[in-house]
Amino acid sequence: MQKILGASFVYRVLAAVGSWFGAQWKSSRVIGRFLSPEWGVRGSETSVFNRAWLFVHRKLCGAFEKLRLDRLLRGSILTMPFIWSFATLVLAPILPTMAVLAISLVSLASLLLAFGCSRERRLVYSPFNKFILLYAFIYITTTFTSVSISGSLLGGTLTTVFILFALVLQNSVTTKRQLDSLIYVFAVSGAAVAAYGLYQYVSGAAGASAWLDSTMFSGIGVRVYSTLDNPNVLSEYLLLVIPFAFACILIVKGVLPKLFFTGCLGVMLLCMILTFARGGWLGLVIAVAVFLVMLDRRFIIVGIVALVVLYFTLPDIILDRFRSIGNVDDSSTSYRVSIWFGTIAMLRDYWFTGIGPGTAAFNKIYPLYSYNTAAAQHSHNLYLQIMCDSGVCGIIVFLAILFNYFRSLCAAVSRETEKRSKYLQIAAISAVLGFLVQSATDHSFYNYRVTLVFWAVLGLGALAARRGSLAGEAS
Repeated sequence: MQKILGASFVYRVLAAVGSWFGAQWKSSRVIGRFLSPEWGVRGSETSVFNRAWLFVHRKLCGAFEKLRLDRLLRGSILTMPFIWSFATLVLAPILPTMAVLAISLVSLASLLLAFGCSRERRLVYSPFNKFILLYAFIYITTTFTSVSISGSLLGGTLTTVFILFALVLQNSVTTKRQLDSLIYVFAVSGAAVAAYGLYQYVSGAAGASAWLDSTMFSGIGVRVYSTLDNPNVLSEYLLLVIPFAFACILIVKGVLPKLFFTGCLGVMLLCMILTFARGGWLGLVIAVAVFLVMLDRRFIIVGIVALVVLYFTLPDIILDRFRSIGNVDDSSTSYRVSIWFGTIAMLRDYWFTGIGPGTAAFNKIYPLYSYNTAAAQHSHNLYLQIMCDSGVCGIIVFLAILFNYFRSLCAAVSRETEKRSKYLQIAAISAVLGFLVQSATDHSFYNYRVTLVFWAVLGLGALAARRGSLAGEAS
């Protein structure tokens, strides 16, 4: 097959075009600047955050030494943040939100204890960490300037802690073995969540009528939601896990491990289909396309052929659901459009400070601007919702986090020589891209457990970008 493709005229034309664009990409000064990690490293060494942390670390270690806590705690499970961070990420989609918050706080406390017990331990640098700290500070501030402080307090606290978990995870993982093990179990936990979703489909679990326009999609009986209470939320979670499961297939050794992770990936893909989440499907297409093209540009041709084949082979119920994207005759689509208009009208008056995080703040102000009297708990668009929560400063900092995240990972992929690390870096890029695509159609941070998993994936991406500098050999 490969020889036939290689000999075809179409393939040679596409390959020549791809090679030309690749050469232009590599020789571009703008791209070279974008992929250079030098600027960010120099800036971090003199940043106010770094100087403040060095001061805090010295004081913390001094206090531990005076109280002899370093001798008491060193080597105990309380100073092993990797264990707690591991449990937080793996159990996030399974445990209740408040239990996930508790484990996250234990992870943070364990990391602080580990720093207090060691003057030699250094805070890990990633180009977007300072923006994460700034973003967390903005959410703390907007919580206490909210139109409903009491209503924003819980949501603001959860969001702030889960944002900071990205930094906790980066500083908890210190070896290649730990990183690889965490990603393996992350993929397995995603498969377990998906398997429960398949059980719901087989057993005919009931779902809310608001999840589906029954007049347009009468053939869809069940939309699975697994442990995450909503099919759209489940698809958001799966988008963050699926690329890492794909990477696991590529990096594990041996036939049985590869078959095992192939099974995990298959379960998650099938569950993703059964969510019938159109935004999730679109995000998955983008994530898979990015993963494969970054892996090998020849997959462009395979992808085109696959899309044509799928169009003629997929069941009508799936094709009709996919084709309905953007169809305002669908009550779900028209409902979202009405909410977007109302939210934009509201942001004309609250664009600078926002109204504060949480549904209580949104429900207090949004009804005054509601378009076509559409009631809503949130804006059904992550980017609009971030502006609602934290104003223009919040969305600018969030975009700065994403820019620096993709910048650091693209730079890592461009210079990476070890395949295992490159696969994980590509997975981290495609997972976040797919998630961000779906976020255009829903408030992806509405479920706080998914919020934590998103920030954890950003932490995993930062770790994958510098995997070569981690200690030890791969697992």
